[in-house]
Amino acid sequence: MSKAGVRLDIDFARGHFPALKDGWALFENAGGTLAANSVLARVQSYMAENFVQPGAGYDASAEGARRIKESQGLMAEMIGAAPDEVVVGVSTSMNVFLLSHAIRNWFQPGDEIIVTNLDHEANNGAWRRLEEFGFTIREWCFNPETAELDLAELEKLLNFRTRFVCFSHLSNIAGGINDVSGITRKVHAAGALVCVDGVAYAPHRAIDVKAWDVDFYLCSLYKLYGPHLSLLYGKSEHLARAANNNHFFLAGDMPLKLNPGGPNHELTAALSGITEYFNVLHRHHFGVSNVTLHERMKQVFALMADHEEQISAPFVEFLRAKKGVRLIGRQTAAQESRAPTFSFTVAGRRAEEIPVALEPYKVAISSGDFYAARCIRDLGLKAEGGVIRASMVHYNSEADVARLIEALDRVI
Repeated sequence: MSKAGVRLDIDFARGHFPALKDGWALFENAGGTLAANSVLARVQSYMAENFVQPGAGYDASAEGARRIKESQGLMAEMIGAAPDEVVVGVSTSMNVFLLSHAIRNWFQPGDEIIVTNLDHEANNGAWRRLEEFGFTIREWCFNPETAELDLAELEKLLNFRTRFVCFSHLSNIAGGINDVSGITRKVHAAGALVCVDGVAYAPHRAIDVKAWDVDFYLCSLYKLYGPHLSLLYGKSEHLARAANNNHFFLAGDMPLKLNPGGPNHELTAALSGITEYFNVLHRHHFGVSNVTLHERMKQVFALMADHEEQISAPFVEFLRAKKGVRLIGRQTAAQESRAPTFSFTVAGRRAEEIPVALEPYKVAISSGDFYAARCIRDLGLKAEGGVIRASMVHYNSEADVARLIEALDRVI
């Protein structure tokens, strides 16, 4: 029996993703997951039935506005937030850029912002650019031997000038899960705030922003089985203080003040398809239930985590045993320690050679720096083209992983 008390019905889950029918084993899910059928249907129905300017009194317009607002509310409920604490934007990079502009007046010259050299540039570059306004940027460096952030190193950086600490919940290269609650407590004790990049974490575990007490949290919804949009959470008191990025007459309108141009209508309306997919999974495995959406998310993600650990364990064993292969980060598939995002190198081979060699087997992986260019540089892997990455999610099957292992065994 699994840790969740029931096993994921993999055939049922896969049946909700039409792209899986083309015969490929897809392992570049950290770059973007497939969209569920329920999401695709909602994009189509919105554009067919409500593709007008929303918010007017006539039926199509009023219904369009209702669908957009409903989806925004469901995204908040999904992560344990209030509706006025989330902003739906075009990408995580853009959400961070806009946030950095909206709160830079909170800081004074000489104030310090801590960033890492481990993370995707989305929660990195925009904060580093604030140096031009007189703020000091300090770098929390990972251990290049383990690809891990050490809390003791953060403690050395925290001081009375620290105002903001930006880090990831999960590295999109190393895959290890950081202790967000523990880090946040340390930062708050120093009188500073946190901004957490949860993009690589969100496809694998339920998000609980209130339990973690984070100030800001980010995830990309196209890596959560939805359309190409991003979600920014901020505590209500922080978002209220943030400056207006939009037209002057929208200064008091959340979330529009942090989202110039407003949300994409058809894609935002389709976000309810994400929660519908999770609801269908929950009902299939647990029956009809009166628990909240947030609690259903926790139960469904527990199913997913069990399945992901089970299918990825043989892959970890293969990588560790294969001569010339170096697995980056934690050498385990244990769900308490990491998500199934695996980056590795092959001695004597450039990273880009391996994905190409797998294509005849209809196995899809990728290579490069995956926008974590500082991490790849400081791992000493830039010259060989970065890393090879195979990233799994719950709709990958044991048969998929067996094909991946067999194909890799032939080409490396």
